[in-house]
Formats: sequence, C-alpha cells, structure tokens
Amino acid sequence: MITRLSRPIGAAIVMLGLLATACSGATPPSSAKTAPASQAKPAASAAAAPAAAASSPAAPAASAAAEPPMDLLGKFGLAPAHGPWGTTVTAAGTGFKPQATYDVVWTTVAGSWKLSPDKSEHKGRDYAPVQVPVKSVTTDAAGSFTLSFPVPQEFGFGHDVLVFDAGGKVIRNKSLFDVDMDVSISPKSGPVGTPITVEARGIGWRQLENSWLLNYDNAFTGWLSAVTTKGLARFVIPATGEPGTHVLTILHGDFTFPYLNMQQSPSPNRPQFHIPFTVTDGPAVLPASIAQQVQPILPAKPVDKGIYATPASGIVGGQAAFVGKALPANSDVELTWTTMVGNRAITGFEEQTTTLAKVRTDATGSFAWSFTVPSDLGGAHKVVAKVGGAPVADTQFTIQANGLPLAATHGPSNTKLDIHLKGVGWTETAQIYHLVYDNAYSGYVCGFNSAGDVVMPFVMSGVKGWHYIDVYPGIYRSTETRPQNTKVPQLTFADDHPAESLIAFHWAYFVD
Repeated sequence: MITRLSRPIGAAIVMLGLLATACSGATPPSSAKTAPASQAKPAASAAAAPAAAASSPAAPAASAAAEPPMDLLGKFGLAPAHGPWGTTVTAAGTGFKPQATYDVVWTTVAGSWKLSPDKSEHKGRDYAPVQVPVKSVTTDAAGSFTLSFPVPQEFGFGHDVLVFDAGGKVIRNKSLFDVDMDVSISPKSGPVGTPITVEARGIGWRQLENSWLLNYDNAFTGWLSAVTTKGLARFVIPATGEPGTHVLTILHGDFTFPYLNMQQSPSPNRPQFHIPFTVTDGPAVLPASIAQQVQPILPAKPVDKGIYATPASGIVGGQAAFVGKALPANSDVELTWTTMVGNRAITGFEEQTTTLAKVRTDATGSFAWSFTVPSDLGGAHKVVAKVGGAPVADTQFTIQANGLPLAATHGPSNTKLDIHLKGVGWTETAQIYHLVYDNAYSGYVCGFNSAGDVVMPFVMSGVKGWHYIDVYPGIYRSTETRPQNTKVPQLTFADDHPAESLIAFHWAYFVD
C-alpha cells in the first residue's frame, strides 16, 4: 500500500545528463515578410485547464518512453514530508521482499524556453520529466530498509520519490515530498541605492507554482522566472525611499500581477513573503556610469577562407572591422548588411539588405575594412561578401543594446528628461524594455519600429533626494496564455532570459 498519495508520474524518462537548456544567441532574420498580429491568422489555443488539474505534469514529448508499470508492494514513507533545499529526508520502507535490491529515485523536470525555429517568436516554456537516482538499497531479512538524502537544489513543491525494482523496470511504491519555497535578501539594511540581492529558492514549475512577482512598498516591480535555473531566481534591485523600513513582498500571480487573496484561492498553500529592508542614513550608493553598463564584446572568430568580424559584436557608434581571407584576388568586393524593417503592430515587417561598403582584395585575396557600428536594431545581422554580384562568403555582426547618459543628473521635481537606448532588438524576446522608477513599474517601450533607437520622455518626480531609474528586458508577445508573464519587467533576465543575452540599464537622479 502507499502511505501517501502523490501526483502522477510523468510519462517520459529523461537522463539527468541530458537536461534541456535555454536557447541563447540570435540568428539572422528570416527573409519572409511577416504580417502584423492584427492581420495574421490566430493560432488555435486550448481552453484553460480546471484548477484541479493545474498541478499535473506537462504532457510528454511524442518520442518519450512509456511510463514504467506499477505493482505496489509494502509501505514507503518520507520524514519529514516537506522542507527547503538541503533538508535531510529519511526514507523508510517495510513489507518489501527480503534481501532484495531496490532503486530509490527522485522525480523532477528539466525546464526550457520554447522558441520558433529562427528564435524570433516566444512559444512559452516546456518541462521534460527527469528521474534522478537517489540510492540503491538492499532490504533486511524482514523486507525493510532505511536511507537518508538531502533535498536537491531544484524546483519547488511536489516531487514523487519512487521505489523501483533493481534496474528500474517496475515501480513498487512511491511517496510525495514537497520542496518548500523560501526567499532571502542580502544585505538587510543600508543607505539609499544599496544593491539588494534577492534570492528565491524552490520556485515551482507547474502553472500555479511558477509565476512569482515582486512588490516594493506595495508597488509592482517585476517578474521572477526560474525556468532554466531549476527553481532558483536571483536578481538585484536598488534600495529606494527615505530612511526607515521598506517591505519587499513576493507573491504568486497567474495573471501578470500579484494574487492578493491567496488563502482563498483554489491552491491556498502557496506562500507569501514579506521581507523588511531598512534604509539607513549615509551617502547614497549610485549605479555605475551608463558608459560602463555594457555587455562583454564577442571576440572575433577568424577564418582561413571567407570573411569575419573583429570583434564580432559592438554597440551603436563603436568601432569594428571586417576581414576577408582567400577570396578572389585583386577583386572588387561588395559587403551587404541585412536587417529587419517594419513593426509587428500595423505594417508587418520584412528583411532588408543594403550595401555596407565596397572594398578591394589584394593579390592574396585579403582585405580589412574598418567601420562604425550603424544605428540599427540589436541582434545578429548577416553580412555577405559579393564579387561580381555573386556571394562568395558571409558572416554576422551582433549589435548590443546600450544606454546613453541623462542630460541632467539633478533638478527639481517635474523635470522632463529623455531616457535613451540604442540597439534594442526586433525579436519577441528583445524588442521590448520596461522602465521601473524607485522600484515601481512605470511602463514599457518598443524598439522595432524605430530601428532600435528608443527615446523615453520621462518626468522625474518625488521628494528631495536620490531616485532610481531601472530599465529591464521583457517578452513582447508569446503564444503562452497562462501564466501571463509577458509585457512586464523580467527581473531574472540575466540568468533565465528566453533567447538573447540582454542587459538592464540603471540611472540615478537627485531631486533638489
């Protein structure tokens, strides 16, 4: 018999060493023109599942192995039955075959983001079932065994612990362990502007367990994701407000924003966290100069034959070069640059190719041409070398987003300033940024229609003192309808962004 009923086992068995990881990097855009959302034929979507079914594992992939058969034997239990990461759990079995070997297995999932083949469209998230061996045990003469193990550092909430016959052919029993979610901040006090590191451990993967949100002093700040980080969300925000106690609140929310009456919900066991931070007197901690807030430049990848960029990435206005090797000797070479033009909202968009430069190879078929990175969309741009109109080589150059300095760093409340970004991307995971003022979400911007050049007219406000402006990446659109996590700041972008490697930007302004 089973001492505690547990959730169904996922139908796929995936080896731990084959965990799926999130896609990263950008690819050159497709050449097909894409209709705006209002003109495109909508994709069919399934109705939302009833709340009672929300905790069931995701459907397995078509190629998944069949679920092992279950033939119940004996009793099996866990003590304690819940706890945070690192908790020592004792598993005890009785009534099994004497002097027999069994495998105890922890069940979980591997999370990944789903993207279109060209990585330009966001399709939600996917969780593949995984079975992790805990330990093999041999029963005593009475058919009993006991073992201990620490709770793994991974997704929170319910996990089946299975007892298999040796070799994993038949499930003999199982019990449920609930990984408790917990949240901490560091430090717990400091002057205004102090970077607060927030760490949430044990975020779940099921629909009603995987969307957690931050409020700062009861104002919405942004979203915590943990899809590819196995239930870990870590991010940094500035301490804002006057000296005194300020409260960071982390709640679940399936419809973009926090769900406030959790205790009356269909899943009332989801925790709520209210963590105080004390802003103390002292010199303000200011963000680094915006000129220093840049991503690492991608190094060149030289080739013996063809063309390559050196470096392979840069910000608008930066310097780079294209180098050609072993091309037709003493020949005129046209370098073309490919980008996307248009928008997703009204006109649609399409690929556009223009001439970047004309150069000439030497007697060895080599050339080197320096250029200033153009003001264009962020992401990868295909560059083709043509001789006599025919392509002979190609490569790509990646434009990385960057922020510009504020026109003023202090002034009275009601001062109007532009917050300016360049190199914002065009994909559904890169074209949108979100502005947060003193940890309160103010709104979003899009960089597609303006070729990556984003100007945010903004009015500085508040009491005398330092105020903080943070601009975070987000997800413009997704076919996923629940949970609704698009169009709000993704605070965990650095570790868990669905596609491109992106950056957030930070400024401070003193209200006189």
